[in-house]
Amino acid sequence: MIPPLHGFIIFILNLIVLTIVLYVAGFIVVGKKRAQFLDAFVIALLGTVISIFFTIFLSEIPLLKFDGRRITMGAGLGLILSLLGYLLLIRHYYETGWLGALAVAIVAVLVFVALTAILETLLVISFLFLT
Repeated sequence: MIPPLHGFIIFILNLIVLTIVLYVAGFIVVGKKRAQFLDAFVIALLGTVISIFFTIFLSEIPLLKFDGRRITMGAGLGLILSLLGYLLLIRHYYETGWLGALAVAIVAVLVFVALTAILETLLVISFLFLT
């Protein structure tokens, strides 16, 4: 179990990173007029809350009982519903269609991977110079 303070810090860091990534992806795909920073923040906030909700509550719904053991819906359905929730939020706030929302989501993943690779490279290079 994660202590509440650590959970809150993880939530805030997730919100900051996701907002920046969604803003950059939206800027690339739908343009500056439809991709506002506040919209990216709202998408990140509501999407994170929806994902947490599905993760907590769907993991307890039994799908099948077999020999006293429960098989739950858990991660699979929660992941699909979270993805659908993010796509709906992107579609609404960035005023685009389903394909545009999917394109923003794909570009957001690519931006996140590129940002992570750049930060890892910078950390490795700075670590090498410090030792």
